[in-house]
Amino acid sequence: MISISLLGSTGSIGVSTLDVLRRYPDRFRVVFLGAGKNLRILSAQIREFHPRAVSLSDAASAVKLKALFPELEVWSGEEGLLKGALMEEADKVVVGVSGMSGLMPTLAALQAGKPVALANKEAVVEGGALLKPYMDLVIPVDSEHSSLFQLLRKHDPAEIKRVYITASGGPFLHRSLSEEITREEVLHHPTWSMGPKITVDSATMANKALEIIEAANLFGLQASQIGVVVQPQSVIHSLVEFCDGTFHAQMSVPDMRFPIGYALFFPERAPKSLREDLPFPFGPLELLPPNTEKFPFLPLAYDVISRGGARPIVFNAANEAAVELFLQGHLPFHRLIGQVKEAYDTLDYPAPSSAKEVLSLHREVKKRVEGILHERWCK
Repeated sequence: MISISLLGSTGSIGVSTLDVLRRYPDRFRVVFLGAGKNLRILSAQIREFHPRAVSLSDAASAVKLKALFPELEVWSGEEGLLKGALMEEADKVVVGVSGMSGLMPTLAALQAGKPVALANKEAVVEGGALLKPYMDLVIPVDSEHSSLFQLLRKHDPAEIKRVYITASGGPFLHRSLSEEITREEVLHHPTWSMGPKITVDSATMANKALEIIEAANLFGLQASQIGVVVQPQSVIHSLVEFCDGTFHAQMSVPDMRFPIGYALFFPERAPKSLREDLPFPFGPLELLPPNTEKFPFLPLAYDVISRGGARPIVFNAANEAAVELFLQGHLPFHRLIGQVKEAYDTLDYPAPSSAKEVLSLHREVKKRVEGILHERWCK
């Protein structure tokens, strides 16, 4: 029986993780659930999975939950997530929280020697140097990086010439990023069902830029070894080009339960399919070159890798600020990319050397960019 500590239980990754876990009650038990403020969903999860402890993002929600479940250990805030990640009985930690709130618990779990199924790309992008000594304990959950993890782990690095991360192309693959684009169009992804932040990032391909940086950190790759191809059907999740000119691809229908299941069972595989009535996924499949003029975050990712230091933090924090302003209805979508690039090109900071410095710099950059954007777009 494998004991699981799940951070981000009420989000899309957390809900999908619990869907996998409920299929195998004889293999897994949940000892911790970390959530935001959604008491309704969390309460239902508690009744079904019976964790020993839970944590919420704020103290007020924790008080309300404690009144509903007086026998349960209830924590809150950053300390609550850290305690959940470090629970002695947790054999594996699943980090499904979004944003930089995932860095400290991820690092703490890894330093404690716990395997981490990691779906938090921001922690890897901004804290890659801090996580590097523990990468042998990280099992990526992002579909592209799970795919690369599966393809690369049985091959000598000397055999690998180049890897390719695939992108769906988002909702504007065949459309210009014009001022007529509405918020509803941006949030309507053609193949994946995701939260609003990552859906916007898919529309600008910021998510793919972050994944390029993430791949460099996860697998120790040079920028020149990482490519991007557009695969609109989202069936091919990555490709590996070997030194002899041959390619391997990893494929599945677009469903996050597959990479989650792989991470939960690793180093084994799930003994049966994680979807019933699974359709045969191999219909007409396209592989297209990305339009780097239309989506300039892609070439910017290579600049981030080559320059290192604080550049990943500046890019990610500036993008977070811009996306939030767009979702609030202030920043027009067709201006979002340009505003982030301007911030990236003009802001400069020394490299942080600790997790606390990373988080502090992230907050500083985000606050500064928020101030600039509010001055320009919220008058």
